[in-house]
Amino acid sequence: MTLLTATPLTADAFAPFGHVLDLPAAPGRVDYSSFNENRRGPAAAVCFRTSLTPVSTLPLTTRTMERHEFSTQAFLPVDVARYLVLVAPHGADGLPDPAGLRLFLASGEQGICYGADVWHHPMTVLDRPAVFATVMFLDGGPKDEEFVDLPEPVTLTLP
Repeated sequence: MTLLTATPLTADAFAPFGHVLDLPAAPGRVDYSSFNENRRGPAAAVCFRTSLTPVSTLPLTTRTMERHEFSTQAFLPVDVARYLVLVAPHGADGLPDPAGLRLFLASGEQGICYGADVWHHPMTVLDRPAVFATVMFLDGGPKDEEFVDLPEPVTLTLP
């Protein structure tokens, strides 16, 4: 079993997996449109939804990873404290590479946009239940969401 300790989420550290969506710190708008990617073309529709995610207890042991091969997936905090972001690069077999797993700690003022085809763990929220707005592209096909198990469990924790 692998033990992963979260490090702070920064744009540079997260860049291989997508974008950090910093919420505005001053009056005005922030446009995140350039981060959205639809690799399916016009047949895919924009999916814009909200979700309520319960609190996870740490340490958390998991094997589950997911990806959206043809779409980015953005999470914008609506009412969020802290949350964990677990990502992995592709291995030679196209599955998540356990040796490259990265665990980040995000604040409630940070959103994330996973790149298309990026392996990630489902949302893991801390402190209190969280509401996120999510934007992605779906066409109703089997590749909208793909879930796999890592070969060995990983345990997620804070420093």
